[in-house]
Order: sequence, then C-alpha cells, then structure tokens
Amino acid sequence: MNALSAAKAPAQTAASLETPAASPTPAERELLRIVIVGHVDHGKSTLVGRILHETGALPDGKLEMIKAVSARRGMPFEWSFLLDALQTERDQGITVDTTQIRFATPKRDYLLIDAPGHVEFLRNMITGAAQADAAVLLIDAAEGVREQTRRHAFLLHLLGLKQVIVAVNKMDRVGYDRAVFAKIEADVAAYLDGFGLHPAFVVPLSAREGGFVKERAAGAEWYAGPTILEGLDQLSAPLGLGDLPLRFPVQAVYKFDERRIIAGRIESGHLAVGDELTFEPSGATARIRSLEAWPGPAPTTATAGQSIGVTLDKDIFVARGDVAAHGNLRPRAARRLTARVFWLADAPLKAGTAVTVRLATNSATGIVRSVASAVDPANLTTEGVAALGRNHVGEVDIALHRPLAADAYAINPILGRIVIEVDRKIAGGGIVLSAASEDKSPAPKGEVVAVDSAVRPADRLARYRHGGAVLWLTGLPAAGKSTVARALEKRLFDLGGAPLFLDGDTLRTGLNGDLGFLPEDRSENIRRVAEVATFLARNGQVAIVALVSPTRADRARAREIAGAFFHEVHVRAPLDVCEARDPKGHYARARKGEMANFTGISAPYEEPEQPELVLDTTADLPLCIHALEDYLTGAGVLAPPDADAGI
Repeated sequence: MNALSAAKAPAQTAASLETPAASPTPAERELLRIVIVGHVDHGKSTLVGRILHETGALPDGKLEMIKAVSARRGMPFEWSFLLDALQTERDQGITVDTTQIRFATPKRDYLLIDAPGHVEFLRNMITGAAQADAAVLLIDAAEGVREQTRRHAFLLHLLGLKQVIVAVNKMDRVGYDRAVFAKIEADVAAYLDGFGLHPAFVVPLSAREGGFVKERAAGAEWYAGPTILEGLDQLSAPLGLGDLPLRFPVQAVYKFDERRIIAGRIESGHLAVGDELTFEPSGATARIRSLEAWPGPAPTTATAGQSIGVTLDKDIFVARGDVAAHGNLRPRAARRLTARVFWLADAPLKAGTAVTVRLATNSATGIVRSVASAVDPANLTTEGVAALGRNHVGEVDIALHRPLAADAYAINPILGRIVIEVDRKIAGGGIVLSAASEDKSPAPKGEVVAVDSAVRPADRLARYRHGGAVLWLTGLPAAGKSTVARALEKRLFDLGGAPLFLDGDTLRTGLNGDLGFLPEDRSENIRRVAEVATFLARNGQVAIVALVSPTRADRARAREIAGAFFHEVHVRAPLDVCEARDPKGHYARARKGEMANFTGISAPYEEPEQPELVLDTTADLPLCIHALEDYLTGAGVLAPPDADAGI
C-alpha cells in the first residue's frame, strides 16, 4: 500500500466509466503510471478524455451517451465530462479527486492518474503523484506558467518524479503561434532547472481538437518533436516488481503436522526451492526446503504478487513483520529513518513527538529527532524547521526503539513507504530517503562509537580549497571513466587539492578481491566502494570513483550511503565506440562467449535517469575536464577562482 494513498480514497473513480481497459494488465506488457497535473482549467480532464478516445479505450456508445446527457442538460459537450463523474464536479466545473484509468498503445499499457488542479485539492494531487512513474505537466498557452503550475512542478520534484513531459495546451486558441510556445517553453525550463528537473519533451497541444495528442496539427509545422502519445512511449518504464530484489514480508507462521510454514506475499523479486534467505531485521539465514501453496500442488518457484508459504531447512526464529531477502541484496535493519513525510494530523509534528511507524507487515515505536525542510504545498513557502503542520511536507528524522527492515524508496519502493501513527491514528505517510542500521545518538558504554577527526572541515577547506565530495563516474566499459578520472585527479592536485582516484578494477585486486561478478557480488562491490568514498569525502577529499555500476538500484544505494556528498556523472559513449576502443580486450572476449555477465554485451547497463552531469567522451578530454571543473564550482565543491579559500 502506498502510504500517501491513505490521505483520501477517491469517492468515485474512472471505474464507473466501465471501460474495457480497466481489466488487469497482461503480465508480458509493460505498465507505466502517468499523473497529469496543472493549473485548474488548463485542460487536464479534457486531455484525458481525448487520450481515451484516441487510443480506443472507450466502450462502444459511451461517447454518444455523454453527448446526449450534455444535450439534455443544455450544455455543450466537453471531453472532461468523461471523467467528471461526480455531480458536484459537473456543477462546479472542477475536478476534486484523483481518477485512475487504463489505456494502451501498441508499445505498452498505461495507468493514467488525473489529479486535481484546484489549490484546495493539492493534498489529492500529492496522493496521485506519489503513485506515478512519470508526469504530464499541463500549461494553458494563453495564460502561461501560473502560480499553481509552479506548485505542481515543485511537488513532482518533492515526490521524486524524474520523467516529465510539459504540454502547452490550447495552442489552437493562439493560432499555434511559435513565439508564444517558445516563451512558455523557456519559462518552464528555467523554473524546473532551478531544482534539477528537466522535461523530456515540451509539446504544443490542443486537447479539445486533438492536435498533437495522437495526430499532428496543421499550422504547427515548425514543431518537429513527438505528439503526447509518442512522447509517453519514449519514456522509460520502471523495473517490474519481479526484476527488483526479493522482498518477502512475513504475514504469519503456521504449524502443520511436522512442518513450520512461513506465509506471506512476495512483494518483489522471486524465490525458489534451495534459495538461501536472510530474514531482516534479525539477520537469521536458512535455505528453502519447500514451497507451499493452497490449493493445488506445491510449486518450485514463485514470483512477485504471489502469496506463498515456505518451509526452511533449519529451525530459526521468524516472526510476523520479518522480511526475507537474498544475500547482500537485503534491506537495512534500520534503527534510524530519514523520510519525506506528508503530514495529515491537526497537531503539528515536531521533535520529541512519539510515533509508531508502520512498514509492510511490521511496525515499531520511535521518537522524532528533528523536522527539516518543512514546506506548505499551497504556497511553497518554508514554515521553519521546528514543526510540520497539517497538509505540509517535510523531511523527518525518526529514531526507532527497535529495528525495522527498510529500503530507501529509490532502491526498492516496496519497503520505502511508511505510514506514521500518533495515538493509534494515522497521522501521516511518506517515502524513506535513507535507512541507517544504527541510531546515531551516543551508544552505551562498551559499544562501538565513531571518533570524529581532530581536523575541522573549515581547516581542510582552507588548505585544499575545496569541500569533500564523492564524484561517481558511471558508464559502459571503455566509455572513458578512468581516463576522465585520472585527468581530473591530476588537475585538482595541481591546483592544491586533495583528490583520490578509486578505480573499480584496482579495488578488485585488494579490498574487493573476494568478490565475483554475479549481481549480488556487484552490489557488495559498489557498497564497499561507496563506504570508502564517503569516508574520504567526510574528511575533505574529493573521491573520484570510476565504476561501471550498471544498475540504478546499486547507484541509488551508493547515493544513500554518501548522502549530500554524492554527485553522479554519466560518462557516455555509444556502444560501438566503446567496443572499438576495447583497451583490455574484454568486448572481444565477451563477443566470443569467453566472458559471462559482461556489461553491454551479455549483461544490461541502466543509464542514469537524472545524473548531475553527462559527459560525452567522444569530445576532447580537456572539454570534459573543463565541464567537470565548472560543475564542481557551481555545486559549491570547488570555490570560485577569485574566492579567498577557493581555487
């Protein structure tokens, strides 16, 4: 369950339209969840109605029926009437709730979330956007970027959405004026760039007339980009739940004859007889002896979405709330959570508040240590960091009295959503930004206690003329990561800095020499490197990591470890260029089948969706180093050349 969905259940959804597309999505088809947001009256529901019509998602006769109802009421037909099913909405002419409906293109299936635009219903918009993989931000061509447009854009950023299409609607009313479109495009890009959100496409649109929904429109021959439906098909689909690491929350433990059956639902990943499971937060391990299912014969494998029972090869203590996972891909046994929370209760959330955190099938009591970055979504104003008011969003640090199995939302959303209760009532919900295995408050005598350095960060800055950073260079083998890293290390050293180059292959000859190249080994390799790099960054050094790190989940875990020190740089070169370089001969061996699990050939590489910087290494090396130096200066890692303590 999405914790934010507890905010308000829709009174009536698009299921009332009885569309055939509401049937379950076939397992072999991709599913992308899209939220449509924007200022009230900018045409969101009209666009949704048009999309349903253009994709054939409406049942026979539905369009004619709505037109007939409109005629009986003496109202001109509006596409939005397909969705505005509530009488109050038709009377007031506004959408007051989130509406979900399915449609399909030849490429994939979509779950489309039409979120309210009125300022009073931002809470429901947050509910819808929290469930989405991507967003369409709608702007009226005649009105341009409005205050509510900015609110919605900010909330998309706050909720972690990276893929956004901007649709400039009602272009027919301004005669598809290219200058009008260009100004809005520049305005919205400037605003989104302010918090690192870059639109995939900006599309001129006439939802009412159908221009650039599916077909192109006359009068806008100057626009060469995709239509809305073409743009949606070009967005990246999230990994399916079956492709994520195993998360098997225990719901109950039963005793049948001589068998002790651990029952639950596989929320992500898959399991099979013989798999070794680790149960968090206890860390106990055992192998699966058998799978049990009712009714029917016992299977030998099971995957995400299945409710299943398992028996183990040895007796270990397992209880409701424990989460089974595989090896090094297991969640944290978290005693400290940092979460982005949407607060619902009348009483404000503040430091010292006693709370109960519910996560999957488990819960734990805890204390709020601090509240930071509190924002009122109604006007995007910061209300201070002492408390989180009703309907406000902020980052909250919670110390738990006992550990919970948790993931950062960016790593695995299944264990990255929480519900917060106060006095046994739901008071808020949110997503986990980071999960720490230990409480950072002082440990009792005799336990391990971290010792701070005797050198202050300000003293290191004065000497090195830069702050600490983890510069994570990721890309295909032979994309140029090590070449760029070595050149940057030399440049910063010549300028008096303290950089250190961490090369993936070099570390595998020592620190990580015990690891292979299976997915779990790669994950542990990245975790170790991230811990070392973060230690260096905390001590004022620029750790330059050159590591293929092929999966987004592993890089997200590295970002979680490094926190604010982390800067992801995509070192990009086409596969054919990398293969032509092939300095170590690995591509040639992989093509011959002599190297298994080689990224780019026999194993996938997941490009970063929103890196801090992209370097094209088909360009000259000095240009890449100059771009890196400019980025580090702009990010505040390097002081400007004219600064007293800077380079």
